[in-house]
Amino acid sequence: MLTTVEIRRPRIENIKELNYFFRLVITDTFTKEGIGEKLDDIEDEIEAKEKYLESDFESNGENRYFLIALYDDKIIGSIEYGPASELICNCTKNALNNLIEIGTVFVHPDYQRNGVGNLLLNSMYITLQQRGIEEFCLDSGYIRAQKIWKKKFGDPDYLLKDYWDEGYDHMIWRIKVENLLK
Repeated sequence: MLTTVEIRRPRIENIKELNYFFRLVITDTFTKEGIGEKLDDIEDEIEAKEKYLESDFESNGENRYFLIALYDDKIIGSIEYGPASELICNCTKNALNNLIEIGTVFVHPDYQRNGVGNLLLNSMYITLQQRGIEEFCLDSGYIRAQKIWKKKFGDPDYLLKDYWDEGYDHMIWRIKVENLLK
């Protein structure tokens, strides 16, 4: 267990390191999912996260809101919230379009399974509560992440069977913040 992880908002000077971090984690995730050859999808995912970060800085956390985890001044984790994605809205027939979505829940491969993700999630739950946000959604198309989310949040509210390809489902959860802060 890591004992001195700092959770805080990113600063302008963190942008370059965060963009590198996104590339590292997304590439690693695609490789571990067995889809590492999907280079265009990897680049699209990286570009989306970079734009989310840019939106956070441009809006001072109003449109997108990031938190990062640091260990020995090195970024080892990220999480953000923002408007529900087009994918979530389309796949739920706009049932969740008024909710915010938690996403970009990334932990550096060398620090996974050390509680960093839980620290980030708990910090985000507190942030949401402080901002009066009572409910959020979360989605995943990654098999490994889906196992974590199912363990944490139960079965998804929406299961899109073979959405990405045969055997690659997409899952969407709707979660009340009050249920997480007990």
